[in-house]
Amino acid sequence: MHDLKRGRSPRLFALVVAGVLGLTACGGPDLGKQNFPRTTVAVSGGDTGDGPITDPAVTVSALRPLLPCQFLDQASLTPLGAPEGDPEPESVSFDECRAKVKDAGGKEISVTAEVGAIVVFASDKTTGQVGGLPQVEVPDQTGGSCSVSALTSRLPTLGLTVDIDYDGGDPCAAGRTLLQSAVQKLHNSPQKYPEVKGSVVTADPCTTLEGSAVDAVVKNAEPEATGLHSCQWGDSGQIAVRFNPGVPPIEGGGWVKTDVGTAAQAFAKKGTGPSSTCEVQWQHRPWQGDHGELVQVQYTNYNATADHDDPCGKVTGLAKQVATKLPRP
Repeated sequence: MHDLKRGRSPRLFALVVAGVLGLTACGGPDLGKQNFPRTTVAVSGGDTGDGPITDPAVTVSALRPLLPCQFLDQASLTPLGAPEGDPEPESVSFDECRAKVKDAGGKEISVTAEVGAIVVFASDKTTGQVGGLPQVEVPDQTGGSCSVSALTSRLPTLGLTVDIDYDGGDPCAAGRTLLQSAVQKLHNSPQKYPEVKGSVVTADPCTTLEGSAVDAVVKNAEPEATGLHSCQWGDSGQIAVRFNPGVPPIEGGGWVKTDVGTAAQAFAKKGTGPSSTCEVQWQHRPWQGDHGELVQVQYTNYNATADHDDPCGKVTGLAKQVATKLPRP
């Protein structure tokens, strides 16, 4: 069962703990261990403002169609060292890309860029600004990893995030260097996915369910974006909708056919844990190779068991409405 709430990797939770201990930990590694050529990055004193971010280049609608690998191209990575091959887009996300670099001393730097990532940090204080956007750094306790973000939205708290793994170097400095070039791209005609009629890449998942449909399943739940292509309603009772590339499900392994009124066959899968949960998934349109643009709708009730809650019945009803709200070819 997929968790549709786009959480960060386990490493990020370690970074968050480190943030609680103090953002100044980022300065830990000795500069002598930093083997990529240094660049000067302007960072102001801590920005404690909490006002809205109004930069038109970083609205959710502006960020949704952006190609993530442009932020890890050769020109962007060269200040850190020698790129190892081409950047690789994440196969199950429209927003992520990964790359590796060898610094001047032969140490490996692993980099992940994510557009519209949930930015988790310990306080409302940022560590400065980058390209006019609030900057947040969250290092881990060991000094080998760092998450550096340019906030693009405060409600929800989203950003363009660079995660760096760099043992023996300064991952926060590497992240700042890379983030500076990334934000420059945001403000200078960034590359986008090709426009395709009917694609969900530019669709807003938070508009796919009407309040009455949500209230019939989860009371008093408001939509909350959990990324550029995912949305959640509720807490202990929870609905989630996500759009992502992936291989469409087939019957078997817990997946069973269900009808949500789509041209492509939809499948439902009931969870096996103690909570009442079920997911419905289908391919909205082809994507690349054997991957399609997938639509995932999930219902979870942490205070009930499936035997007394009919989770697949509830989520199938919700999925029928989601299907009617999707863009048409």
